[in-house]
Amino acid sequence: MTQNELYNELNYVNHSREKRAYYAQLVISTPELMPHVLDILFKVNDPISNRAGWLLEFVCKTDITMLYPYLDVFTEKMHSVYQDSALRPVAKICEYLTLSYYKKKHPETIKYLTKLHKERITEAGFDWLITEQKVAVKAYTLTSLFLLGTEIDWIHPELKRIMEDDYHKGSAAYKARCRHMFEALKKFENR
Repeated sequence: MTQNELYNELNYVNHSREKRAYYAQLVISTPELMPHVLDILFKVNDPISNRAGWLLEFVCKTDITMLYPYLDVFTEKMHSVYQDSALRPVAKICEYLTLSYYKKKHPETIKYLTKLHKERITEAGFDWLITEQKVAVKAYTLTSLFLLGTEIDWIHPELKRIMEDDYHKGSAAYKARCRHMFEALKKFENR
């Protein structure tokens, strides 16, 4: 399948689990489509880029290792994504990566997720937290930054400061995630 053919197929991807699962399985069974998915995702002004984001999120949820050969491209370009419905899956993929690295301690993730990748995720994450973003993006980012902060010392104090500063103006969902993160930070500090 060419990039143009995949682009046309993405017109049929929607939020339904069935459609995302179908196209994710297509990519998983045809790994040479991954560069095309990423190329379309990073055409940030194109409305179809959102659908590539949904697809990539589902691929990564099913098999995060599919992203490993493309971590340089993904982490280098993810900061350019700005449309809400494309940014949410990018933030979710960052959460998948950090959970795989720090919580699950997946050997392949530890092998492929480099210091540079973690720095890029950190930088993008803080940018997402301090700018106007939807709650889901911020919630996924809080988790990613908390996990990165278990290795990178300066992250937790900054994360805590941002959550304290923004808590009063956040939605109920944001406040709930912040409470969870405050508890996790406290637990981590007292370990």
